[in-house]
Amino acid sequence: MSKNILLIGGSHGIGLAMAKELAKDHSVFVASRTHGELNGSGITHITFDATNDELDVSRLPDEIHGFAYCPGTINLKPFKMLSLDTFKEDMEVNFFSLVKIVSAIMSKMAEKSSMVFFSTVAVETGMPFHTSVSAAKGAIEGFARSLAAEYAPKVRVNCIAPSLVDTPLAKRLLSNEKKQGLMAQRHPLKRVGRPEDIAQMALFLLSDKGTWITGQVLGVDGGISTLNVD
Repeated sequence: MSKNILLIGGSHGIGLAMAKELAKDHSVFVASRTHGELNGSGITHITFDATNDELDVSRLPDEIHGFAYCPGTINLKPFKMLSLDTFKEDMEVNFFSLVKIVSAIMSKMAEKSSMVFFSTVAVETGMPFHTSVSAAKGAIEGFARSLAAEYAPKVRVNCIAPSLVDTPLAKRLLSNEKKQGLMAQRHPLKRVGRPEDIAQMALFLLSDKGTWITGQVLGVDGGISTLNVD
């Protein structure tokens, strides 16, 4: 069955990988600041800035069967170098904008629909220099579990917690071969993530194959959160 899928921030990285795959079988609506590589894809694009705009729900179908929120931040600095404003900005992009959009679309979510949010491996596994992003993503995990409980069985809500993924957001951390090699060696599977690695898990959770999964935080992280192979 063809579904209506809404992606916030689907013009780059993981969101783009999801949009391209979903568009093969479903009606996909991407709300993002730019078209990115979506031109000519058959995907409906809505110009939208998650932190500043109100989502125009009149441009969406009456029923939404799947939803994913993709915007995020990577502010990796020592705690002493982070201002309170940085924490507020990370919360705004990662969490408060998500809550605002979920509130706007919840009445459109169909029976047996699915929502997918994105966290980070650094919530479960404490990592230096991650205090701000971990705080924001931790809020998402708590929100997802509570929302899943409140809206079961109508709407399933799950989180994916990736490690480092080779996307435009992470370009500073992977800007040369030396950095890429060091980051790859940190992971038991000896590489950083690709957008498709994370997108495939999201697609599974949005599909009918994942209909007995809700309230979960699923690690897709090259083994870094659970394995020590040094």
